[in-house]
Amino acid sequence: MNRCAICAPNPLNRRPILKPAKRQPLSGEARRCGATGHQGTAVNTKLLQISSTLLLALTATLAASADQARTAIDAPELARPGKFAVGVRTLTLIDRNVIDVLHFDTARGTAPRHDRTLRVDLWYPATVPPGARAEIYRDSLSGEDGKPVAFELPGSAVRGARPAAGRFPLIIVSHGHGNATVAMSWLTENLASKGYVVAAIRHLDPYSNPAGFPEVLLRRPLDIGFVAQSLQDSLSSEGLIDASRTALIGYSMGGYGVLTAAGAALDPDGPACALVPGGLLKPYAQGGPLQKDVRVRHLKAVVAISPAGGGPLAAWGAAGIGAISAPLMLISGDHDHTIDYTSGARAFFDSAVNAPRYLLTFKGGGHHLGLGPTPAQMRHRLWDLDWFEDPVWRQDRVIDINLHMITAFLDRYVRGEASKASYLDGLVPDSSSGTWKQAPGTPWAAISPGTGDITVWKGFQRNYAEGLELLRGEAALNR
Repeated sequence: MNRCAICAPNPLNRRPILKPAKRQPLSGEARRCGATGHQGTAVNTKLLQISSTLLLALTATLAASADQARTAIDAPELARPGKFAVGVRTLTLIDRNVIDVLHFDTARGTAPRHDRTLRVDLWYPATVPPGARAEIYRDSLSGEDGKPVAFELPGSAVRGARPAAGRFPLIIVSHGHGNATVAMSWLTENLASKGYVVAAIRHLDPYSNPAGFPEVLLRRPLDIGFVAQSLQDSLSSEGLIDASRTALIGYSMGGYGVLTAAGAALDPDGPACALVPGGLLKPYAQGGPLQKDVRVRHLKAVVAISPAGGGPLAAWGAAGIGAISAPLMLISGDHDHTIDYTSGARAFFDSAVNAPRYLLTFKGGGHHLGLGPTPAQMRHRLWDLDWFEDPVWRQDRVIDINLHMITAFLDRYVRGEASKASYLDGLVPDSSSGTWKQAPGTPWAAISPGTGDITVWKGFQRNYAEGLELLRGEAALNR
């Protein structure tokens, strides 16, 4: 079975979040002991109180340390979590009267309209009381036989926690085709701990219907635009965000979505528009009457991980990416067997001439750079493991490098922290060529300052900035 959603869409069906198991009733003996005047009742109650206190203390410790546990000892400097505790809640948004591609009538050449309900997971800086229980994320991904494989991921966020004081930048996250938002909690929780409000959209990707992939082509950028505008309005009124500082992050088909929502002009005569029946995508393409409706307002930065849209899709043609002006970071493996690197991320970098831009390449890396860490339930079959793990790169290493580079990029361009430029600019393009003649007594785990004759990438340990390439391009107007 081919998992490539672009070349051969297949009926992979993501299931809703699993419900927690029901609490089992007490045994008859336990009920009797608690319901009578048994002498052990007071002792048992006291022991129960002590156990509960210890459990709460342990839970609080786990909540505080979960992010640290996800950061490997060889992680670069900016990968580690920030100063804030993290809260999480789930919102329901309804996009009214939108085109229903799934029920396109080929005989009449028309599509009905319906209300599209989207759930959005929201992570935010929070104030967490002692003993708060950390979230355990539950979802499923499709197995090789098409049946869902359920998994759990321990989190550090506390559901419903009180937001911290302040207005924070807003980040919209769009997952890959068939993925789950909670599988990107490695990123969303980390950024929220650093003072960002992060909204991850649960896109309604339909896999069992042949019209499913055309609907993804149409809806992915429209969902991003709708959610961004809705949250910019509602969360601003709530006092949680500063809507003038908005960023987008997308993985795989989410990468296609955020690039389009950032202004990349769809080619009305290209393969992507042709795949959507009835010409329903064309009004949003170059020269179309609804082209501006796709774009996100107040956009300060865009991150696209293993972005789709190139290759056989040729979504934007030769020049469409050039319409992006917001700072852009592309992250990709040069051995991506799902989305071709040369006609994908590398071509996008070369074409985005009007944006300050970066291309971070994992040499030898494949497509699966956006999910992780791998849940225990997904380690028993290679298909399941393949959702998360790269064949060459350690997954925790991929996560930590991405966290470091994305943090530097967002802090610089969304927050305007000029000090973060040194983590991105002036680096030797090939990370393995960096040098550092350490003085005697320098700790083995010392972090490169990236100054003077030290050319090891700033924030990395000596011998641990290996196998990466970072290309940088200035906007045409700044040349």
